[in-house]
Amino acid sequence: MTRTIETPPGERRAQRARAGVASLVIAVMGMLGTSIALYPAGAGWFSQLEQSFQVEDYSEVMTELGPVGREEELASARAYNATLSGGALIDPYGGTPLADQQAIVRAYQEQLDLGPADVMARIRIPSIAVDLPIYHGTDEATLRRGVGHLLGSAMPVGGDGNHTVLTAHRGLPEAVLFSDLDKVETGDVFELEVYGEVLVYRVREVQVIEPGNTDLLLPESGGDLVSLVTCTPLGINSHRIIVTGERIATPAADTAAAEELVMPEVPGAPWWSVLLAGGWALSVGYRSLVTPRLPTPRR
Repeated sequence: MTRTIETPPGERRAQRARAGVASLVIAVMGMLGTSIALYPAGAGWFSQLEQSFQVEDYSEVMTELGPVGREEELASARAYNATLSGGALIDPYGGTPLADQQAIVRAYQEQLDLGPADVMARIRIPSIAVDLPIYHGTDEATLRRGVGHLLGSAMPVGGDGNHTVLTAHRGLPEAVLFSDLDKVETGDVFELEVYGEVLVYRVREVQVIEPGNTDLLLPESGGDLVSLVTCTPLGINSHRIIVTGERIATPAADTAAAEELVMPEVPGAPWWSVLLAGGWALSVGYRSLVTPRLPTPRR
């Protein structure tokens, strides 16, 4: 007769505990892996949502301000531009363009300052699906939430002899911003919406330069220019991409849209949330399936 040797109760409990811990560790690793893999998509979605809210709030404030109020602000910004002598003379990521002269900084911050959360304007780059708020300054906090305007360059209101410099980060895991600026090509157009006006620029050149080469950011006599600046290569940031656009006539359709103050598009459905929920469900299901249920010994 074959004799069955029963596993002592204490050892059965230890086996069950070890198997349970192993399956729990694998399930948790699966959940963490799914979360980490989808973090850029999720963070980018929330960042785009916040940026669309900022642009929407800006458009609503411009509507409330009315044509007369908007024109007064634009006139003030144009007068400010007339006082600028040399434009932005340093790399936007290298420090403050002008010395810490409080009066200069204060005069700058008073221009186009009626928008919510320090939003001065809005930029749209159709070729890379960019629609972002533009803020005063280029400090790190500003560049992580949208596009910064470089102090010392012309306010983004257009005009002969003006050169506006706008900059944003590239390759952030939590926001797209100017990540695709390297895909912009000569001949593409981008738009600035500023206090009810739409200024359209056609890209005339795209260059990659060393940080110290700021000649491309200087104003040109008779030119109405905007340069978009970001770092490259991704993760190294040793050089700068400079996309320079020259003002062209604003199409009638864009002029009409500016008068209506069209609201921005909110980001699409959060597809990443479905994958996240599915990944977590699989991890939990795995643990339920593989955790052994040892038979209860007969008495």
